[in-house]
Amino acid sequence: MLELVEVSKVYRGGKRAVEGVTLRLGAGLVGLLGPNGAGKSSLMRIAATVTRPTGGRVLFDGTDVVADPGALRRVLGYLPQDFGVYPNLTAREFLSYLAAVKGLSARSARARIGELLELVNLTEAAKRPLGAYSGGMLRRVGIAQALLGDPRVIIVDEPTAGLDPQERVRFRNLLSDLAADRVVLLSTHIVSDVESVAGDIAIVARGRLLRRGTPDELLASVAGQVWEVTVPPAEAGAMRARHLVGRTVRTAAGVRVRLLSPGPPAPGAERVAPDLEDAYLAVVTGQDTAEALGKGR
Repeated sequence: MLELVEVSKVYRGGKRAVEGVTLRLGAGLVGLLGPNGAGKSSLMRIAATVTRPTGGRVLFDGTDVVADPGALRRVLGYLPQDFGVYPNLTAREFLSYLAAVKGLSARSARARIGELLELVNLTEAAKRPLGAYSGGMLRRVGIAQALLGDPRVIIVDEPTAGLDPQERVRFRNLLSDLAADRVVLLSTHIVSDVESVAGDIAIVARGRLLRRGTPDELLASVAGQVWEVTVPPAEAGAMRARHLVGRTVRTAAGVRVRLLSPGPPAPGAERVAPDLEDAYLAVVTGQDTAEALGKGR
């Protein structure tokens, strides 16, 4: 059990990145979903014992890991959003170095590194220097290092950045499999990264935990409120001003607008089944949009 209890983080200058967030995580995958700048990375660094919280507690199996970070670090696999490497080392050399830092024996490290390189599809490039790798390949090296030592807790921050669609699907499925008996915390601003693998989603914005629930619970919160309507291009701007618009698509007949509204937003509008992106949009921006529209009336 990994617990963040009333955690806050204030940086120099008074910037408040996290405000009173409580998250209790058991075995399974939790998707931490929020826009860029929402405080996700600060939360992940606190959970991974990289950054000390300004307030609150972080507990792992009852141990205060702010006071004793080693209790968590010994069983932790962590991939930060900004992952650095030694460009002159090969992938195998780099992973061997990190395995030694984690205390793996040379024999077990060799076997584990071979498995991980195959897992992230880098076996053929294992002898090339990391300085010659693409951004996506470096991200895969980062994923491999997070899994060294067979960690009990896996914390990954924007893990699919730079990966192609096939690699993203493969990695999401891998995390889903690992979560059967591990704590896995995945942070992302991409809804599709969590909708197919996370049975537990926490939505954060402005440094606060706004909502936590299963995908079905989040979908139920906007049931009956999602509409699609086709309008002339000149009217699309007015629709955005009046309603919470999720996405627009240009068609031969006009602009197809998908939006949230308690009632029909315009003649000819069709109620449609919500998806997770609709629910996410409603949680993150719905309240602010409602307040802005209210002030405008």
